[in-house]
Amino acid sequence: MKTKILPAILASFLIVSGCADKQASVPSVIPQPVQLTTQKGSFTLTQSAVINYSGSEYSAGEASYLAEMLRPATGYALKTEEGTGGSINLVIDTTLAWQPEEYRLTVSRKQVILIACAPAGLSRGMQTIRQLLPVAIENRSVTGGEKWTIPCVTIVDYPRFSWRGMHLDVSRHFFDAEFIKRYIDILAMHKMNVFHWHLVDDQGWRIEIKKYPRLTEVGAWRVDREDKPWNSRPAQLPGEKATYGGFYTQDEIKDIVAYAAERHINIVPEIEMPAHVGSAMAAYPEFSCTGGPFTVPPGGVWPITDIYCAGKDETFTFLEDVLTEVMDLFPSPYIHIGGDEADKTEWKRCPLCQARIRKEGLKDEAELQSYFIKRMEAFVSSKGRHLIGWDEILEGGLAPGAAVMSWQGFEGGIAAAKAGHNVVMTPVSHCYFNIYQGDPATEPASYRGLLTLKKVYSFEPVPAELNEEEAEYVIGAQGCLWTEYVTDGRTAEYMILPRMTALSEVVWSAPESRNWERFNDRLVKMMERFDAMGVNCSKGSYRVDMTASYNEKTKSIILELTSEQPSPGIRYTTDGSDPDSSSPLYENPLPITVTTTVKGAIFLNGKMMGGVSEKKVNISKSTGKSVAYHIPFSDRYRAFGEKTLVNGIEGGGAFDDGHWQGFEGTDMDVIIDLGTAMPVTVISTRFLAATGSWIFLPQWVEFSLSEDGNTFSAPQKVETAIAPEDQGKEAIVYFVSFPEAQ
Repeated sequence: MKTKILPAILASFLIVSGCADKQASVPSVIPQPVQLTTQKGSFTLTQSAVINYSGSEYSAGEASYLAEMLRPATGYALKTEEGTGGSINLVIDTTLAWQPEEYRLTVSRKQVILIACAPAGLSRGMQTIRQLLPVAIENRSVTGGEKWTIPCVTIVDYPRFSWRGMHLDVSRHFFDAEFIKRYIDILAMHKMNVFHWHLVDDQGWRIEIKKYPRLTEVGAWRVDREDKPWNSRPAQLPGEKATYGGFYTQDEIKDIVAYAAERHINIVPEIEMPAHVGSAMAAYPEFSCTGGPFTVPPGGVWPITDIYCAGKDETFTFLEDVLTEVMDLFPSPYIHIGGDEADKTEWKRCPLCQARIRKEGLKDEAELQSYFIKRMEAFVSSKGRHLIGWDEILEGGLAPGAAVMSWQGFEGGIAAAKAGHNVVMTPVSHCYFNIYQGDPATEPASYRGLLTLKKVYSFEPVPAELNEEEAEYVIGAQGCLWTEYVTDGRTAEYMILPRMTALSEVVWSAPESRNWERFNDRLVKMMERFDAMGVNCSKGSYRVDMTASYNEKTKSIILELTSEQPSPGIRYTTDGSDPDSSSPLYENPLPITVTTTVKGAIFLNGKMMGGVSEKKVNISKSTGKSVAYHIPFSDRYRAFGEKTLVNGIEGGGAFDDGHWQGFEGTDMDVIIDLGTAMPVTVISTRFLAATGSWIFLPQWVEFSLSEDGNTFSAPQKVETAIAPEDQGKEAIVYFVSFPEAQ
């Protein structure tokens, strides 16, 4: 049968590739295909089209998937039939020496032909077909009056990495099975092939384990403290009922695993150990070092001292039982066991753990963690699977078959690859999508600084420190979404998109094909698709950044408006109103001589993108003056150095937006020299609380005046009214005023 089909398909390739007489515009596809050649004309999909499939028993399922993908917007109930010669032809040829996800797509005026050597290749090619169709194909209801055309193209495509993943933490906040499927669909659209499902952490156990029912009866629920800052949530009180949480039944998990498999996405389950197990300790305290009692933490825990007892054989029996049920549910070749952020205080105090160290001839608790991981790796390996964990599992030595997920930076991945271990790169610096992606003033509450779309796109998973042979151990990369501040699916979508879109091109396309400007051109169309799908996508990349400097000669603040966008059309106002498409176009830095609120926004084809950025420039008697620091600021939070407090620019909502100066473990003591004696009526300054990043308001602030820099007036003291445990994320102005000018 194959020998009869293949020549006809190859002939079609020759006919199609010879039909072009001039180049058409390049279609918008993300991730960028390896080769894409355009021809003149287009194929039009009609309701009489037939999807033919051939070459494998699995091709029928792919044909049905394509028909169902096209049905909602078109309203067409397309027929699927075995054979060739249809309007759309899906062919699996197992004799081709291609990668499993490789495909060839040829579109002529009369036919669409998609060839792969495996079902996964057809699946990736169908996502390309989807993006070649009009944006309206994403509508969930029949769209009348649309012409369903696909441009004539020839595409050769295959991925750079075998692991192209996205993670989701469902412990800190629970997401129902329906959203998990939606998340998987978003991954499939981007040709991602791994869903890393973080099912266990201190704040919730989310997977049913039949042998240990208390894991979900107790461990899946915590007291509701959602009205309080994450890191300031009181523990569960005696007699208080835990009502916040949820879990997935084994039947739900089987259904989700099958759903992902239809989209050729492997689900890697993560069962944390030896730490991040507060939820398990609450359910089964006998597997701890102390015996408890424990409750499920309703918020942040640091340091993470709750830990499985490595001195009890019963602990390992429990974990092996749990992993046995997990592996029965998940066919993934990799099983993730966490291994991160394990505080070993309890191990140091535990007689059984110390006895284990002596018995096994271990040096210390770091080697005890290595013993723990190696023992679990041996069990996982005995079941025909591979263990993977966060880069802390390198501590004390790593089992030969284990793989490493490098999150703290690139160093762990480099060390693992040099030692011959497979590595998945997911450094915080480029891959943690729980970090702000735009102006914190307009973004949902997030964590730790700023990770822009452009920085994600600049990510190179293979460190330059690795030689060619070592680089082969880098099997891919993934994005991570931790959900301390992500409480619902809409916010989860917003945090990952479009950063995951950028990452999908990093892990699929060759590095030399990446181009930031061209990617942004294609991204505009992709974002239109997100809108049509009802997917919540951030426009944070279109924010306007404002940077101030002081011009001593003109005695003015010079304000620069910039963006990471390649050719931003920034329009601005200085009268407090929001800019529109007729506002002045920013061309040169703005000189500011009086207190002014500047607003800026990017406009594309007359439409505002990303919202309005706003910066108040305060011109006061201290602007541009000299500042003496009696106690130096932290090098980690320098901002604009000695000009930070007098450059007229207020800090925003993120501690590392470049406008906040920090003092770490010390007081703050500064003198601002106005240069000459002059009357003063008010002194004010702003401080930031961001408790999620362990940044707090001062206990109090004192202000004094002096005419000579030596003798100061009695200080006026302003106390902080908010207790540290009640501080969230806010900027507070501290000020004093004088009845008469001094």
